[in-house]
Amino acid sequence: MKAVVCKAWGPPESLVVEDLPSPHPKAGEVLIQVGAASVNYPDVLIIQKKYQVQPELPFTPGSEAAGVVLALGEGVTNVRVGDRVIAFVGTGAFAEQLIAPASSLIPIPTGMTDEVAASFTLVYGTSHHAVVDRAALKAGETLLVLGAAGGVGLAAVEIGKAMGAKVIAAASSDEKLAVCKEHGADALINYATQDLRAALKEATGGKGPDVIYDPVGGVYAEPAFRSIGWRGRYLVVGFANGEIPRLPWNLALLKGASIVGVFWGDFARREPKANLAAMRQMMGWMADGKIRPRVSARYALHDVPAALNALGSRQATGKVVIVPSIQSGLA
Repeated sequence: MKAVVCKAWGPPESLVVEDLPSPHPKAGEVLIQVGAASVNYPDVLIIQKKYQVQPELPFTPGSEAAGVVLALGEGVTNVRVGDRVIAFVGTGAFAEQLIAPASSLIPIPTGMTDEVAASFTLVYGTSHHAVVDRAALKAGETLLVLGAAGGVGLAAVEIGKAMGAKVIAAASSDEKLAVCKEHGADALINYATQDLRAALKEATGGKGPDVIYDPVGGVYAEPAFRSIGWRGRYLVVGFANGEIPRLPWNLALLKGASIVGVFWGDFARREPKANLAAMRQMMGWMADGKIRPRVSARYALHDVPAALNALGSRQATGKVVIVPSIQSGLA
């Protein structure tokens, strides 16, 4: 089988595609034929040794995939050969075949494509854990989403609307904001051309947002936090900007506000039943049309570096996927 391999820490261009032996599932594992794999921001970091989890070299990057079960390891009873499943694995997804723990698999609902299924677990899991669990967003509250056109950002926009909140989407271009509007955002802020604090004051009638969802970090974190409403919750989701903010703690004191950390991967590991309940709720929302994963670009295995660069430079909207059956180029 063909697989993308990281042999040394470095930029996406250092990755190679190699022919590797087809893996065999051990006890409790399954072998999956990958139909599509999702590209996520941690994939950009992990190959450069900048992520909190650092696998041993060499390894195949890619944390989530969707496909068909080819073989079962000893003791696996929850799936059968031929089942279509979503797998969240941490590494290994950018390949034609993938080994995954049977316990981590989620059945793909009838009618859902591999590309959409592969785009679901991490971004929607992260955003649901953040907005519903960590922030306890309530109907009628206001949610500000920074970096709203990215994968987790769009998921947060949709989840906020599903919860009955007013959603303010902030992004760096009018084109990105148009995508946010399509996915339900009530108000739009272009923070490349508008003053963020002034725009938030106008959009909230001076009250400020109740919840701020921040996967970006960097220069917009402090003005956003200065605008937060009384008893607001500031969700620390990630640092796509590359800069970890240094917020003055007195701001939290003055607003009675909370700074809330969000680490979905560890939540899913520590609280699997709660994570599964969240996934089931979102599958229901998807069936009702309340959430609609957006796949904006598809790449071949040989073009994984281009896919990672598109995500790392924040050019992509929604989700970028790798489709092993594509021979070369962007589809």
